[in-house]
This record gives sequence, C-alpha cells and structure tokens, in this order.
Amino acid sequence: MRIFQRVFVTVSFMMSIAICRGDEGMWLFNNLPRKLLNEKHGFDPSEEWAEHIMLSSVRFSSGGSASFVSSDGLVLTNHHVAADTLHKLSTPEFNYYDKGFLATGHEHELKAPDLELNQLVSIEDVTARVNAAVTAEMGPEKANKARQAAMAKIEQASLDETGLRSDVITLFGGAKYHLYRYQKYTDVRLVWAPESAMAFFGGDMDNFEYPRYCLDVALFRVYENGKPAVVEHFLKWSDAGPADGELVFVSGNPGSTDRALTTDAVKTLRDHSLPFYLNYLCRLEVAIQQFSQQGPEFRRRGNDDLFGVQNSRKAVVGMVQGLQDPKFVAEKAEREAELLKELNARPELQHFAKAWQRIAEVQPETVKLLRGGVEFRERYYEIAEQLVLMAEEDEKPSEDRFKEYRSSGRESLEHELFSPAPIYDDLEIARFTVQLSMFVEQRGGDDPLVVAALAGKNPHERVTELITQSQLNQVDFRRELAKGGVEAVRKSTDPMIQFFRILEPECRRVRERRESLEETERQAYAQIDDARVAAQGISGYPDATFTLRLAFGVVKGYQEHGQEVAPWTTLGGAFDHEVVHEVREPWVLPKKWHDARKLIAVDIPLNFVSTADIIGGNSGSPVINRAGEFVGIIFDSNIQGLTADYMYEDQVARAVSVHAGGIREALRNIYGAKELAEQLGK
Repeated sequence: MRIFQRVFVTVSFMMSIAICRGDEGMWLFNNLPRKLLNEKHGFDPSEEWAEHIMLSSVRFSSGGSASFVSSDGLVLTNHHVAADTLHKLSTPEFNYYDKGFLATGHEHELKAPDLELNQLVSIEDVTARVNAAVTAEMGPEKANKARQAAMAKIEQASLDETGLRSDVITLFGGAKYHLYRYQKYTDVRLVWAPESAMAFFGGDMDNFEYPRYCLDVALFRVYENGKPAVVEHFLKWSDAGPADGELVFVSGNPGSTDRALTTDAVKTLRDHSLPFYLNYLCRLEVAIQQFSQQGPEFRRRGNDDLFGVQNSRKAVVGMVQGLQDPKFVAEKAEREAELLKELNARPELQHFAKAWQRIAEVQPETVKLLRGGVEFRERYYEIAEQLVLMAEEDEKPSEDRFKEYRSSGRESLEHELFSPAPIYDDLEIARFTVQLSMFVEQRGGDDPLVVAALAGKNPHERVTELITQSQLNQVDFRRELAKGGVEAVRKSTDPMIQFFRILEPECRRVRERRESLEETERQAYAQIDDARVAAQGISGYPDATFTLRLAFGVVKGYQEHGQEVAPWTTLGGAFDHEVVHEVREPWVLPKKWHDARKLIAVDIPLNFVSTADIIGGNSGSPVINRAGEFVGIIFDSNIQGLTADYMYEDQVARAVSVHAGGIREALRNIYGAKELAEQLGK
C-alpha cells in the first residue's frame, strides 16, 4: 500500500470523529486515548512510552513511514516505499529494484540522491496564535492569506530558534493548529533490499488480498557528518512477534482521510473527484504498460511508476465502490440529520447549523475547478513550475508566499529541486502526453489557454518538443536559473520554462480560488466540530494529515466467503503458494529462496493481520507491542480495508504486516546477512 501523493483531487479537511468503533482511531501523540486503552485493553501508556515510540518513528519524504531499529541509525521501511530510491540508484547494468541489494560494510552503503527522513521531536499547540490573525469581518480570501501568513511566521520563528524543520499542521478542520518540529536526515544510504519478486510476491493479482507471502521490507541507514548516526531512541526487536489476540500499536504517518466530510462533500468525492482521478490512473497505467513492453530497459524505467499507478488504481476502485454503496451515504446523512435536529432544538446552538449549508454551497465550484485545473505531475513540468514560482514568490515577504516557497521550507525544496536522480525523457513523454491530452479534453480544444499551450501541435508532438529541447534535466542548469532569480527565469528560452509561464496566470488563479474555498470549508468544519462537542460532548481524533499518529488493534483472523482466514502465514507457506499457482509469474520465488529452503525454519510467521486502523501513508509503519518492541511492519491492507479513508470497519477489514521473526530469519538464512540481522534492535 503506497500513498500516491501527487493526485488531481483536492486535499480534504480535518475534523473530529464523533463515534469510534472497535479499535478505530489515528490518535495524536499529544492526545492519546489512555482511558479507552485502559478500559478496553487494560493498558495505560506512560508519557515515557509514548515519547520513545514517537522518537523511534520516521517519515519518508517519498511518501511512507519507517522506524529506527538500531542504535547506529538503521531504518526499516517497506520495499515499495524504498522503490523510488531503488530505481533512482539503478542503472541499465544493474537493477537494484529487481535484483535486490546488500551492503557488505558501511563503505558499500549507497547514498540516496534526494531522500529526506523526518523524525518528529516535539508538538506545540499554536491555535491561539494562528486564530489571532483572523478577524470576523475578513472574507475567505483575506482570512486565508492572514492565516497562512501567521503560520509562516510561526514556522520561521521556530526554525530560527531550533534549527529544526517546523510545520504548522491544521487539525479538526481548523479548530486546532499544532506546530510539529522535525529532525531532518538528508544523508540516507541503502543497506539492504530483497528482490522485487519477493517484496511483491503475487504481484498486482495478490495486491490488497490475504493470505499474503511478501517480504516487503528494506533497510537504510542515516548518517551525520559522514558517519552512521548515533540514535538514542530505537525499537527493540521481538523475534517471537505478537500472539493471536494480542494488542499491537502502529506508529506511522497516514496520508489523508475523509471520514468527517459532510454528506454533500462525500457526494462530490463519489461523483466527481474520485472518478476523475480514476480515469487519469487508468489512462496512465495503459501508457506506462505500453512503454514498458518495448524491452527490458523500458520495463526497468517504467516499473516504479507502473507499480504506483496500479496500486493507486486498485485502491481508488475500492474507494469508489465503498462510496457507491447507498447504505454508506444513507448512514452518514442519517447521523447528520440527528445532529442538526439536536442543534436546531437548542436556541444557543442553532447558529452552528449554517456550517453544513456553507459546505454545500462551495461544492459546485469545487467540481468546476477540478475540471478546469492546470496541474501536471511530470518531472520536467514540476521543475519548471518550482523554478518559476520560486523566483516569483521570492520577491515577496516569506509569510506572503505560497506555503512550499516559504523560507522555512527552502532547504527541503532545494533538496528535491536539485536532485541528481536520473530523468528518462521517453518515460516522461509517455506520462505527459496522457496528462496534456486530458487537459485539452477538459477545457476544450478551442479554449484560448489550450490553443496557446499546444502551439499548433497535437499533445504528443508538443510534449516531445518540450521535453527533448529542454535542459531542465541538467542539475547545473537548474541551479543557474535558480541563482539568477526572477530576471533569469523571465529571460529563459528553455521551452518548458516558457510553457509553464503560459500557464502560470491560470495556475495562480485556480490555486488562489481553491484556497479561498478551502478557507470557507475550514471555518465551516471547525464550527461543525465545535457543534458536535457542544451538543454531544464528543471529540476524538482528527482526520489524517501525513503526520505521525498512533493506531492500535489486535492480531485477529476473519471470515471470508464462509471460510476462516487465519491471522498468520509462514515462510514455508510461500513455497506452497508458489506451487498452487503453478510456479507462474508473479508467483515465482527468487532463486535464493529455493537454494536456502533446507536452512529455513518454515514454520516462522511471514505475514500477519490485525484490526489496527491504517490507510495509505502507513506503509512502513512499525507494529509494536506493549513493551515497545518491534513485532512487525505494515505493508498493505486487505481489499475490505480500502474504504478506510472514509470509514473504519473491523469485521473483515485488516491491516497486513511482515512479521519480525520472518524478517530476521530471511536475513540470516536466505540473504546471508547474519551480521546485519544481529544489529536489529541493538
């Protein structure tokens, strides 16, 4: 399960969940449900326990979660979270993604070209400071700018004071704002990864299914001053793992959830945003498949993109199916009606009822902006956009800039912008052609902006011209443009820079209008949260924001089609799974596994499931027991869990993990990495 971050759908807003079912909840580390855990599971996490877990957890800039698992900087995540780096390190001569990698010593560990890891070290409530910037007479556009300026000042002051990455996070729909401070690691090196055939055993056919038999893991190491970092907080290792029915915790960075959307907003998602995104994914999947079929080198270049798109497409199909179930919308509408009835019955609370109407009123324009947006997720275009906007935004005070161009985030922006990772023109042409074609379709071929963008050519011809004649794939060229500032960018003859400058006014108009609508929704959702607390005395956890949360659940099997599904699979079961599928792709185990079969303890668990509440972004999250020990790592959910973005369900929905014992056994007896295996947890 990967978080496909760069999407065409509008990011949702966050507010509290009124009723938590089962083990539902993605809880803030500064507001853990201690009473609930104590009453339901007889466990009261101490402040020291929570702080240790928080400091042992890591976020990957490429989208995913991880944890420190040794005192000398070892970081464990999923193979599919590591895939972006594995592909960037690979060459036509050696494919680390397919063949795997093992460093035989520190000197052989491979430095990632542009990876940034974030360790959350503190959380501070800055709600009062943010809200003080907004007054009642401000309209949405002015209020949004004032709020963003206040957040920028807080972030910059924190960076100046501490030197730590500082992000103000919007929670509970704008009812709360928290300042998250992160220790950043940018010298990150690959230590070990298994073959993709084992990490993704069963391929797209088994994806989001269970039972699973995947070793979806990879090890990195963080460095400071050229040496392995000395890490105080890391997770001890439990080879035994969890027992059936045992309470476990998941510490990770869930991407975004929409559980608190109003019924009107959910219908927009169901009828417009998700279908639009699904159409894009399906078309992009076909284009990358056709590209990859041209030969082995084309397949290597396209593999990471293809996996990501297929994974997202399958996930979105599951989401759409969940939202298209009439019972889901009916239940949400019924709960809304009950709350509104209670508000309207109490004169002192009636003013809250207007919040739902304000959200309903912005939906038509949200749909309009979706269809007429100017957003392309292609590397040349992204670089051009960053260079142009960075130069233009730098002419303003930091607090007046778009969020990603504030001074407080400059180091992370430049780390990505000046990445030496390879860019493959032929793959970029295939991807960009799909996106430009959709742009023409959505706005119409006679639209003046479309006419200017195409410059008399069809989408494929125009894309080919833009990419093959651009120099933005050269890091030194990018640095010189950035150094020259707004004057250099405006004088640049690079075709992709010129292309973005044609689109820039519309990009700004759409973005500013969208942010104004978001401010309207933000204020409305904050009022809905206040209304729920005032009427029902209920508040819980905020929707996910790709920031650190703690979830919990129990290891537990389930019933499917009248059959009992056991919570465990084993190393030996992987060989049986291969045979059942007649040793055909994608059910072919790597040669190393067959060579080592007699050395493997076949009854050691490989994968297991739990009721923990997860979504995309939780990939790579450590699974932890009460003692704070590492017992597994999240890598997927089953198909029934794909509606978790909108609702939690624990009858058959499950989080799928790789077992700690299986990881250590594979390192020792399959991959010949006994020394590395012994470092885990020490």
